[in-house]
Amino acid sequence: MGVTDDITAAVGAVVNADWNVRTGTVVPTTDTVTLKNGAVEVDAVYLYADMANSSGLARDFAPRTAAKVIRAYLDATCRVIKFRGGQIRSFDGDRVMAIFMGGSKNSEAARCALNINYVVKEIVRPALEARLTSLKSKGFELQHCVGVASGTALIVRGGVRNEDNDLVSIGRPPNVAAKLSDVRAWPYASYITSDVFRRLKDEVKYKNPGKPNQEIMWDGPYSQDAGGASVTVYRSSWQWKP
Repeated sequence: MGVTDDITAAVGAVVNADWNVRTGTVVPTTDTVTLKNGAVEVDAVYLYADMANSSGLARDFAPRTAAKVIRAYLDATCRVIKFRGGQIRSFDGDRVMAIFMGGSKNSEAARCALNINYVVKEIVRPALEARLTSLKSKGFELQHCVGVASGTALIVRGGVRNEDNDLVSIGRPPNVAAKLSDVRAWPYASYITSDVFRRLKDEVKYKNPGKPNQEIMWDGPYSQDAGGASVTVYRSSWQWKP
């Protein structure tokens, strides 16, 4: 059989098979999703963290310099995500996607966004500018945005690799979170949907919760376009040391 015959057979198998859907209580891995027709429905919070202006970085700087910037950003971001209990399931260039599940998933994902803002501004950017002086001399300032959305999604296998990033999430939460991470309105670097905001613990919603000087850390609500549809969101410029 030639490659076109293989593709025809594979597509036919996907289209003609009925999904074998189960409800997931933890973030799925490749081993827990059947390749042929397995699907896991999850009630989860999706977080996308995206570095800004990677096109300008690639255009204006040597590849080794650009690679250090992207690697430093992703390394720091992934460490924060893991620290907050998120499960990383996808990379796309300079963007990373993670899934949060459990009783505190909304608060942990929102807190994670503020933690990422801290490490980018207070650790990653100063370290890069100190070592790679061409960044500052050419006017490049490391910026980013994190989008967070909650709801039901369906997770299936992409069918090309036997790794966790072979998993594909389908539904509004991953799509909206990805679109929110594309927003560029610095210094606002954290965007959460209203569904996430309503479920935040006070300690993630306010600075000094319950005290006379408590201060809300999120602005909103705002209407934000996300893939051609209007979504109600809250945004924050706050940072929080992990």
